[in-house]
Amino acid sequence: MAGSSHILVVAAGRGSRAGEGLPKQYRSVAGEPLLTRTLRAMLADPSVEGVTPVIHPDDEALFQQSASILNGAGSGRLGAPAHGGATRQQSVHAGLEALARRNGPKPDIVLIHDGARPFSSPALIKRAVRHARLHGAAVPGFLVTDTIKQVSSDGAVVGTPDRRALRAVQTPQAFAFDLILDAHRQASEAERHDLTDDAAVAEFAGHQVFVFEGEPENTKITTLDDFARAEARIQSSLLDVRVGQGYDVHAFAPGDHVWLGGIKVPHDRTLLGHSDADVLLHAITDAILGAIGDGDIGAHFPPSQPQWKGAASDIFLKDAMARVAALGGIVAHIDATLVCERPKIGPHRDAIRERIAAITGLSIGRVAVKATTSERLGFTGREEGIAALAIATVRLPV
Repeated sequence: MAGSSHILVVAAGRGSRAGEGLPKQYRSVAGEPLLTRTLRAMLADPSVEGVTPVIHPDDEALFQQSASILNGAGSGRLGAPAHGGATRQQSVHAGLEALARRNGPKPDIVLIHDGARPFSSPALIKRAVRHARLHGAAVPGFLVTDTIKQVSSDGAVVGTPDRRALRAVQTPQAFAFDLILDAHRQASEAERHDLTDDAAVAEFAGHQVFVFEGEPENTKITTLDDFARAEARIQSSLLDVRVGQGYDVHAFAPGDHVWLGGIKVPHDRTLLGHSDADVLLHAITDAILGAIGDGDIGAHFPPSQPQWKGAASDIFLKDAMARVAALGGIVAHIDATLVCERPKIGPHRDAIRERIAAITGLSIGRVAVKATTSERLGFTGREEGIAALAIATVRLPV
């Protein structure tokens, strides 16, 4: 009977070549963090026993936010993250040692994958496991089609290798667990920290590594141009454009603040509701649910259930985003309007947009928040409450 297989997703780097800002694995690609997309791809094969991310110790909060968007995808197979080291090699070693220390049997096969490769297919994962069982150490690769030149430090050509013998190597790289753990221990003891991939670690320890068929589409996202190409690729695959609308209203009650778009706004009253009564997030959530034909907030979070009393409304919005992601789609844009005489929204608009962008994983340019009054007409004009309207554009695969 075949033994168990496990995947390490290495995501502890800083991604400096992608420019300033968040580490690249947490940056948004078509509405979702890059790492979220990679983890979903790794969890797509149900025969894989588990997936363990290896992250930077400073990135716990970023990781938890990225993992929460999966909304249970993988049926509990996503494990707690291990903490990586200063280099990729050290991070992989740390992840392998974490697997070795865990309770229960160790996996027979381990796949080691870059957190910045979100386009791996289930078929590639199955090939990786199969070849690891056959050979003990195997990596995906594909033929090099361009002529390759070997050059000196000043750019002079010193050789032209035969490209027929060359392969461009990718991840997930696949190994017998004990083999690659022992190889990393040997490299660490020898203070060899310059090995650029796990195949090189296995080779250092004297193991023969085999190359199996990779996927040219299994690209690694490294630079800002890579992000742009990945976004265009995802967008082009999502051709079913849906638009949903949401509307919500909450009455005022005695208090000293209101929650609007996840921001606590000082006011001489508060909004009345079973949760935190964030009228703006409620409207946005219903707009997203409407776009995918999946009920409304009340259907998923009934006010009759006590656990939602006083709940922060970002819970509802994150759940709606996860439902879109579970369908393989993205939220492309949010446009929302608040209707009230007071409080004045202008001073808080940018903070509200930033908060909504953070909750949804969208870039701030994809979040619009407007405000208007009702010219003293109706319940909003009489300052009896606040109304919110929202439109969400969702793209789903055909």
